[in-house]
Amino acid sequence: MPPFEVPEDDPFGPHNLPYGVFSTSESTERRVGVRLGDHILDAGAAALSLGSPYASLLARPTLNPLLAAGRTTWSDVRRALTAWVTVPAHREALEPLFHPLSSVALHLPFEVADYVDFYASENHAQNAGRIFRPDAAEPLTPNWKHLPIGYHGRAGTVVVSGTDVVRPSGQRKAPSDPAPVFGPSARLDIEAEVGFVVGTPSQQGRPVALGDFRDHVFGLTLLNDWSARDIQAWEYVPLGPFLGKSFATSVSAWITPLEALEDARVAPPKRTHPLLPYLDDSAEEPAGYDLRMSIAINGEVVSEPPFSTMYWTAAQQLAHMTVNGASLRTGDLYGSGTVSGAEPGQRGSLLELTWNGRDPLELPNGKRAYLEDDDVVTLSAWAPGPGGSRVGLGEVSGRIVAG
Repeated sequence: MPPFEVPEDDPFGPHNLPYGVFSTSESTERRVGVRLGDHILDAGAAALSLGSPYASLLARPTLNPLLAAGRTTWSDVRRALTAWVTVPAHREALEPLFHPLSSVALHLPFEVADYVDFYASENHAQNAGRIFRPDAAEPLTPNWKHLPIGYHGRAGTVVVSGTDVVRPSGQRKAPSDPAPVFGPSARLDIEAEVGFVVGTPSQQGRPVALGDFRDHVFGLTLLNDWSARDIQAWEYVPLGPFLGKSFATSVSAWITPLEALEDARVAPPKRTHPLLPYLDDSAEEPAGYDLRMSIAINGEVVSEPPFSTMYWTAAQQLAHMTVNGASLRTGDLYGSGTVSGAEPGQRGSLLELTWNGRDPLELPNGKRAYLEDDDVVTLSAWAPGPGGSRVGLGEVSGRIVAG
């Protein structure tokens, strides 16, 4: 099918236009591209061909120059791209600049500056509390309803979808063991998340307010924050996650601009505790997103978490991340934390789906308490779009290989 002939119900039609970075079999040069249906448009070559003033931002090997250009430019470029792929007069010039997705290699679309991960799903936090503190009167920690809990991860091990994940090794100690042992993780897990990509930086010492979220965040991507639960359980007291998380974080090859998700914006769940002013979003525009996620292991769907249930929004996470004066950099990535709904079939990790291994999943190729070598995990998602359409968020996939 020619690239311009995209079916009306295609989730990657002109209403979407997510960004990626690709190379072809003829050249290892990386180029910014925009997805339309099952093709990718060489955005830099298109800008040069049409004499666009945005060629200097798009004819690059990474999205970072576009990210740094700011919200006004993001909107201008999106309008231009929409016109390029919808106005018939451009077809002759642009058709040779499209490549079938099956013929290209997709790369990490931006250079990651810093990586932060949050813990923003009340359902996930409740489940984790019940698993690890079964005798506690309250599964949530005392601070959970007052601030978005987070930790700093490792930017250098953020990898693009399709990259193999090597099973990590580290210290482990079960409660009954007399001493720790060293070896490969036996409780390797997933965390189905959404990642938010920062474009416009901020000045150190100046917090970013809730209302400035869309001035700084360019778009979002699907994210799997792989977790070695046994390594994490032994190491995390008192400073939190370290080697149990830092070995790999996978992201989709596609960055969906926030502007493509206007019809997916929803109000977050009702807050049960008063919030301090810098987090109080009661007078702000809705900052939640109705994203419908799916988790598949070896092609078998095991869960469908709804992102609309997330207690803390991405705007609140950004405000909290900077309230102490920490600055933003172009290419910063922050994860939502595991997305889990209220139902058993909506849980976003194997920790919850199997209740820490007590209730293994029944898959066509055997039971799974945690991931085994050669297992392939794929996260996918879509969001409501204009006129009843769907906005595809692509997928993020990774295969576990022995260390």
